[in-house]
Amino acid sequence: VEAALDAMTASLDPHSAFMNANEFKESFIHTKGQFGGLGIEVTMEDGYVKVVAPIEDTPAARAGLISGDLITDVDGKSIKGMSLIEAVRLMRGPAGSKILLRIKRADVADFDLTLERAVIKVQAVRWRNENGIAYIRVSRFSERVEGGIVKAFASIRAEIGGDPSGVVLDLRNNPGGLLDQSVIL
Repeated sequence: VEAALDAMTASLDPHSAFMNANEFKESFIHTKGQFGGLGIEVTMEDGYVKVVAPIEDTPAARAGLISGDLITDVDGKSIKGMSLIEAVRLMRGPAGSKILLRIKRADVADFDLTLERAVIKVQAVRWRNENGIAYIRVSRFSERVEGGIVKAFASIRAEIGGDPSGVVLDLRNNPGGLLDQSVIL
């Protein structure tokens, strides 16, 4: 039954998939704002895992993965034909363990990267004051966005001694997340 449901949802957009009960529980790991792994937001494209964006200050970002990279093999095993959930499960592992990825990048010969898994703590909101204008970057809509926005404005107000004269809200490469966190903006 699960195979039939997987096959039916595979013909939909790359963000649609069937999840059994265990996979559904695992899907909440990313929305908590802390998880073990490489630090990449991914989707499926042409049967491979596509990097949507590396998360700042993670093994994936430090190794040079970029948006658009395709992961074709994990530890020498092709992921062609796997579901996104199956491929992500292959990439997870204990912090400190190593993983070998085969990367396909436009205009470059395929290459291998060895990364060391780590506990990924996602800072969903980063901010700074730019001459009285609040620059706020939301990297993902996890459970920590609302609190991060509150901290960002409090910090910027304290730094400039009042309200900012403008706000730049940077949502580039944001892979999405929790709807209730996205609407608070």
